[in-house]
Amino acid sequence: MGADREGSARRRPARAVAFAACGAVVLAGCASMPDSGDLRDVESTPRQDTQVRVFAMPPQQDASSTEIVQGFLEALTSDDPNYDTARKYLTKAAAKTWQPESQAMVLANGPSIQTDPRPAGREGTSSITYTLQGSRVATVDAQQAYSPADGSYRRTVHLTRDAKSGQWRIDSLPQGVVMGRSDFQRNYTSVDKYYYASDTSAGETGQPVAVADPVFVRSRVDPTTQLVRSLLSGPTTWLGPVVRSSFPTNTALKKGVSGLTPDDQNRLTVPLNVKASRIGSVKCGEMATQLLFTLRNLTPTVDSVALQSVNGAPMCDVSEKQAEATAWRASTKHPDYLYFLDGKHRLVRMASGGTGAVAVAVPGPFGAGTKLLRSVAVARDERTAAGVTGDGRYLYVSSLTSDGSLGDAVLTSHGATEDDRLTAPSWDARGDLWVADRDPAKPQLYMLAQGVGRPVAVQVPELDGRVKDVRVAADGVRIALVVEKDGKQSLLVGRVERTKSDDQQEVSVLELRSATPGSEEVTAISWAGDSRLVVVGREQGGVQQTRYVQVDGSTPDGPAPAALTGVLEIAASEDDRVPLVARSKDDGIVRLPSGDQWQKVVKDGSAPVYPG
Repeated sequence: MGADREGSARRRPARAVAFAACGAVVLAGCASMPDSGDLRDVESTPRQDTQVRVFAMPPQQDASSTEIVQGFLEALTSDDPNYDTARKYLTKAAAKTWQPESQAMVLANGPSIQTDPRPAGREGTSSITYTLQGSRVATVDAQQAYSPADGSYRRTVHLTRDAKSGQWRIDSLPQGVVMGRSDFQRNYTSVDKYYYASDTSAGETGQPVAVADPVFVRSRVDPTTQLVRSLLSGPTTWLGPVVRSSFPTNTALKKGVSGLTPDDQNRLTVPLNVKASRIGSVKCGEMATQLLFTLRNLTPTVDSVALQSVNGAPMCDVSEKQAEATAWRASTKHPDYLYFLDGKHRLVRMASGGTGAVAVAVPGPFGAGTKLLRSVAVARDERTAAGVTGDGRYLYVSSLTSDGSLGDAVLTSHGATEDDRLTAPSWDARGDLWVADRDPAKPQLYMLAQGVGRPVAVQVPELDGRVKDVRVAADGVRIALVVEKDGKQSLLVGRVERTKSDDQQEVSVLELRSATPGSEEVTAISWAGDSRLVVVGREQGGVQQTRYVQVDGSTPDGPAPAALTGVLEIAASEDDRVPLVARSKDDGIVRLPSGDQWQKVVKDGSAPVYPG
């Protein structure tokens, strides 16, 4: 548990704040806590500079019960690695059973605190109870997985006065920690760890596909070692059914290892509790690749990872280049082109990193205008495209070559109106094509193996509403759906599971979870990283905004894209070096180079997409 603090009415020093840059130490106070029955909000502390380290202060002699609770809550928002100082506020029995790592509860503004109003609960007796209340925002579980939450939070903390020493200590408290949003943002950071899709390989390369599994680690408490331990412990429960790890069961860091840091060659050596003789070179390379992808997400300066066996023998050493040859990862694949439909509804393209505005028709029937299109998707290898006709009724697939032919439609919708027909299609890295039919009489999500197979009706048992838009992740095991119900749209992310029954493939999307809690309208979406999406939408009572969200529903660090009005469509690449592209109601196709403002591309165009 912990709390966001207010800046005035401090009762006692609660913790020391050390500035790593200059070594100065400053004492900071606690939140003031009412000792009557009235509720009072505890205001959030402004987010502090990343160079600031915050250390907890132990309880003072003869501290009041109020000061004990204050000091304990403050200690839990400090950078104390094992919460040793926080445990000093507990009785010996409570300190042994309290498990702070079991859960982090995030509240909007930190807890409001109330004493038990009954006479027996007043200070001066041998016991007292405090109630912590607040509005829930999210939880982080024991696997470090984030989940949005709502509703009220109400838990009690009980204190007793030791008969011999006369000191107050907490003897009963909830498991885990609780803190306000700003303290959570200061204490925790979101990082992707990587596993391999269980049954997915990337197109013709045959490489295993890396899948990002976002978790939150304490940002100033040896985050590198935390993250390695989290990776070795396995994927989160939500992602686990569709991924695998190359690390043998029960693999862990060698006993006593902590403080993992790269050497002066930017190589990180990771000592494991396994013997080198048990691991083949291919398996070892996959293990090191998982670690390198994971660690570069936290520390981009790490250039290579070396694995070391329990007896200190070298196992393998993998560089960034070797890792990218071992596994396919979307964020390392730079698209050659940006694609969109011109004023004649033909598919055109232009260099993805270019600064000019010259677009040329793609080779093949889509570029020739054989069929007028309203939406398109280009396969990850940029050799094939799928297009939905202008009336939304037919889905065609064609190669992007001069001798490509159109053939028959691979899917037909029988919806009565254009808005009741096919969504824009979407490709994953294995070459499968996804699209939804919005026909109210038979709404259905489909998957076409390699874009040409028989459309497989995808089961989505938890779906409540009609799919308005579909964007499958490159890894093929996660999918983003814009779902509409009662005039409102929400962005849901589901897990894709594939099974075979009687030689036929069955596909399901399970455990849908919200990526945009509180949204009322979602206009457009696109994957913008291994676990990040860019979303155009509006919250209740708000205005249209373009922002980034994580697949777990958290908000990533960093600024939102520059404001742009009237956005109708959005396109992003998992490679964040590629400009964001949008279709604006007023300006047509526009793009956003890194660190710049939106720039016009063409006035008369629609449906911008990168491969995917």
